Amino acid sequence: MKIIENQTFGGERPLFASKGLKLVNVTITPGESALKECSDIEAEHCEFQGKYPFWHVDGFRIKNCTFREGARAALWYSKHLYMSDTLVEAPKMFREMTDLTLENVNIPDAQETLWHCHDVKLRNVEVSKADYLFMHSSDIDIKDYCQQGNYSFQYCKNVVIRDAVINSKDAFWGTEDVTVYDSTLIGEYLGWHSKRLRLVNCRIGGTQPLCYATDLVMENCTFDADADLAFEDSTVNATILSGITSIKNPRSGKIEAKSVGEIIIDDNIKSPADCIIATEI
Repeated sequence: MKIIENQTFGGERPLFASKGLKLVNVTITPGESALKECSDIEAEHCEFQGKYPFWHVDGFRIKNCTFREGARAALWYSKHLYMSDTLVEAPKMFREMTDLTLENVNIPDAQETLWHCHDVKLRNVEVSKADYLFMHSSDIDIKDYCQQGNYSFQYCKNVVIRDAVINSKDAFWGTEDVTVYDSTLIGEYLGWHSKRLRLVNCRIGGTQPLCYATDLVMENCTFDADADLAFEDSTVNATILSGITSIKNPRSGKIEAKSVGEIIIDDNIKSPADCIIATEI
């Protein structure tokens, strides 16, 4: 593997189509596509300032690096990425990628990040300003995760999340086969139109959660007081260890809770309209 140390590159495509290259203490100044169409690339203690540095890359490891704001849309159309101990200040990262692992990564501007990505693993990752995070992605494994940002995980499939704090309006809309363990989920309209969403030992906050859901399962969860008007038009089996402020028009299944402040059943309820609501746990 060729090693390049303590150098600076700028302009357009300075390292185009490189193979078997290790960058150490390298700075990529403003420009475009510094490492486009490369393979077998390693970068350590590098700083990326220019746009689109890693497009169409096959096999790369990034450690202890920084992507400045100008390095927007830095990693697209690529596969086999391992990134660790890295600061990503640039938005719109990780698009149409396969097989990527992020470990000890901080993304303070994660707007429109991780779209159409598959085979994704996150460990100890923190994201902020993360509006529209994880759109149309699949096969996602997340642990020790903190998120601030709305409209996340829309239309995702096959997701497992553990030990997370997710503050996100409209999270998990239209998802399929998502399981969340031991996490806090705060935000309005959680899980609408989802299929087979499973929440285990989770805290739920925000108005109108878990409506229009199909085959929703909740095990040993709790609701905050503002999580009202829950379960409208949902098929659900839920065990809630706290009280629920209000439940509205659940379609079918069973909801067990410590208490329910108000049960709203009106002419808009959809068949079979036979959901059992019990307060005897």
